[in-house]
Amino acid sequence: MDIPEQQQSMAQRYRDTAKQREDIRRRQAETGVPFVVDSEEQLRARAERLLSKGEVDPELLAPVPTDGGPVLPAGVPERILGAASELQSVNFLARGARAARAVARISIIDNGRRAGFGTGFLVGERLLLTNNHVLPDVATATGSFAEFDLESDVDGVPKPVAVYDLAPDALLVTDARLDYTLVAVAAGADGRLPGAVHGSLKLIAQQGKIVIGEPVNVVGHPDARPKEIAVRDNALLNQLPQFLHYRTDTEPGNSGSPVFNDQWEVVALHHAGVPDPDGEGWIANEGARVSAILRHLALVQLPPQQKLLLAELGPQSVPSEAALSAGGVPAPAPLPAQAEAGAVALQRRGVIGRPGAGRRVVFLHGRGQEGRDPAALRAAWCGSLAIGLAAANLAPIEAADVWFPYYGHALTAVGRESVAVDTATNPAEAYAPVEPGARAVYAALLADAAKAAGMPASEREPVPAEESRLFGGVVAALQKPLSWIAARSGLDDVVIATVFRDVAAYLDDKPVRDAVLDAVLADMPDDGEIVLVAHSLGTVVALDLFTRLHRRASVPVLVTAGSPLGLDAVYRRLLAGGPVRPDQVGVWINAWAAGDAVAIGCPLGDTWTGVRDVLCANRKDRAHDITQYLADARLAGEIGRAARP
Repeated sequence: MDIPEQQQSMAQRYRDTAKQREDIRRRQAETGVPFVVDSEEQLRARAERLLSKGEVDPELLAPVPTDGGPVLPAGVPERILGAASELQSVNFLARGARAARAVARISIIDNGRRAGFGTGFLVGERLLLTNNHVLPDVATATGSFAEFDLESDVDGVPKPVAVYDLAPDALLVTDARLDYTLVAVAAGADGRLPGAVHGSLKLIAQQGKIVIGEPVNVVGHPDARPKEIAVRDNALLNQLPQFLHYRTDTEPGNSGSPVFNDQWEVVALHHAGVPDPDGEGWIANEGARVSAILRHLALVQLPPQQKLLLAELGPQSVPSEAALSAGGVPAPAPLPAQAEAGAVALQRRGVIGRPGAGRRVVFLHGRGQEGRDPAALRAAWCGSLAIGLAAANLAPIEAADVWFPYYGHALTAVGRESVAVDTATNPAEAYAPVEPGARAVYAALLADAAKAAGMPASEREPVPAEESRLFGGVVAALQKPLSWIAARSGLDDVVIATVFRDVAAYLDDKPVRDAVLDAVLADMPDDGEIVLVAHSLGTVVALDLFTRLHRRASVPVLVTAGSPLGLDAVYRRLLAGGPVRPDQVGVWINAWAAGDAVAIGCPLGDTWTGVRDVLCANRKDRAHDITQYLADARLAGEIGRAARP
């Protein structure tokens, strides 16, 4: 579909919805409320999302009459939306600046010359989203590149621009009707992935992100200029099944910009202004809804390796079965049996290092790696470690020499109900295990972590039943400690909830624990000296592993990073029965970061004996990332010297 056809389609959609817009204006005039929804369910979903994200103080809404039922009382959702729209916390600007870092100008190259510009934004460490009319195919994307930090600092001084080549051969998914292209981006000159440097924006499948009448914000590169933001006199005008219409200032070059709500969540991919059917300029702007793009991506047919790359979008991007059915997209054909078998085999086994003399370096990953390629994960870990080793004046460790056991598939395949992800709006409840035992461990983990983060004992008590009824379960006992931890660490509440969920499932469910340990042991050296580097849930697995490690193997150096082993709810449930230092370990180095909520029980030296703690200066928005830990010169130096004593 070329640009004139897209403009004709947009104009037709605008004409077809004239009666709908008239009805919206009538309802706004009659009620005096700017917010218009299709159903009470949509209004409630939006209000509950704002509450669960801490955008509105519930105390400002009380007292509110209620009949004790499970839904928000009449009038409360509108008051919640009004409270969220009237005034913004001062961190609105900082959050916007953080979101804007993921936005880049795209330079389109044709025969070695710049043929045009657009905007795009990172939605994964290696994934960039833009328009189909900006990058319609592999040929156009090949040679084109993305420019990040094309902007001025607070003093008006231009920042150094970071340039990344696109990698369409690794992944390019596009659709002319929705006018989107998702393309892979190559690592930078320093070997780092763009998302590790500039951050990325989550694409969220669930509803409740915006309703008609709420403000929208657009960040992009209008007319190829340095990055600009439109935040004044902007509002969502109408919602169509696949598109949003909104009022805001945009220009050519904004194509591919993210359209945000006031919580800086992406609600649409901007693609053009809606032309006036009478030829009088532009009358609105249009963007493809994030939910529509995600439905299309969920059903598109890709080779196994590209499916693995697509997993970078994260679990929150997966539409529900109901949403997929409502999307009207035909179900994809199944993978050929050979390809499917290869994908399963890839998920089930790790990779081993080259044989040779000397110590073996073993990396033990954390949660959330299901469906990933162990060889690619090993390369990414080694790439980050190489940055830290260079800063420590040490030679890099080749990926081929590193052992990388893999248990991601085992963690989700066994006892799957206990690690299932719900689509509710309350993160603590949404990611809580289903099994009662694991759920109790999950609650204990949140309580321990909140206590370590300074939450008063009175605040850690269960929420009164009447308050839970008042807000339909949004303000739940589990959510309070999670919100407290997230607010004080700066780490995303979903990251915290999912890590603790999987730690709880591992500690409570014996089949899960056995399957994980069996998967790790299958690709561990069974003799010689091992330098074991473990992260997150992998540190818990590592401590249990010592009860089963072959007696011919020893671990002269153990490195744990981003570990929850300082929490009472964790170490009491280890196979050793408590904070018992393994006999096979010589030196134990524990890396932690002040902003890493998963490592809230650190330093470990306060609980465990013989642990040397190293405080790392990780970026606050990526405080739990293993890439941040391994790039730290002090920690990398310890690993490098241990590997080559």
